[in-house]
Amino acid sequence: MTSHAPAAAAAGTWRLGDLTVNRIGFGAMRLAARAAFRTGASRDRGQSITVLRRAVELGVNHFDTAAFYFSPLRSANELINTALSPYPDDLVIATKVGPARDPGGEWTTPARPDQLRGQVEENLRQLGRDHLDLVYLRVMGQESVSEHFGALAELRDAGLVRHLGISGASPRHLAEAREIAPVVCVQNRYVIDTPGGEEMLQACRAHGIAFVSFFSIAGEGGEAGAVRVERDEVLAVARAHGVSYAQIRLAWTLAQGDHVLVIPGTGDPEHLADNVAAGALRLTAEELRLLDLTGHREF
Repeated sequence: MTSHAPAAAAAGTWRLGDLTVNRIGFGAMRLAARAAFRTGASRDRGQSITVLRRAVELGVNHFDTAAFYFSPLRSANELINTALSPYPDDLVIATKVGPARDPGGEWTTPARPDQLRGQVEENLRQLGRDHLDLVYLRVMGQESVSEHFGALAELRDAGLVRHLGISGASPRHLAEAREIAPVVCVQNRYVIDTPGGEEMLQACRAHGIAFVSFFSIAGEGGEAGAVRVERDEVLAVARAHGVSYAQIRLAWTLAQGDHVLVIPGTGDPEHLADNVAAGALRLTAEELRLLDLTGHREF
């Protein structure tokens, strides 16, 4: 791995409330296990710690994690704590609450509003912190988020949480949450070859709220990873720039607005460097139009 790899700052920055982060972050979903949310082989502990420390060296200062990111042997939060504490002053760690898994890794009933404090405190314990920089309420099919988001707003007022966001949400959820407390970001799936998501993207732009895209590389594969045959349009643009298809996917996502952030995750140091390098890639207007057609988007 070369020491001159482009830093995460090449993509620019955005403010999450009073916290400034580089627009390329890191998602911890795949740190603990080779396959997210599946029983089986855990990742090599030393390699995961190396990836985290290398991410900081490359300028990544926005890490996305959750207490439910774990394998039979280890958790993403514990790896982050081991690798990065004492934490740099400019490091922002975002966590999510709402979903729940039992010790065996099986999904259980999502948390009720009165159970969210316990989930926040578990993240605090695992990360070794006295407050969380940013907590997302992951919407789990509920029509209204008012009770759950209201419970998180109380934890914010109590000093356990600094900033709030919502994930897997609709514009209606965003409007409802903003009536309760400030929302600094929305974390939703946004993929080059899957239509949808523009309404929330534009709502965030209108309110100066960060839009944090997940599965930008995995695409339709989602939690299973990039299991598809790559689109011809993506490959053509990648060949033109002499870069990976993953960089094209990330660069396209970042080009959707200055308020758009990405959090690609990996347990591989080489993939990490490749992902971060996407921050320095600039696509032409013609390339963006070609890639827009990949998802049959209409603007």
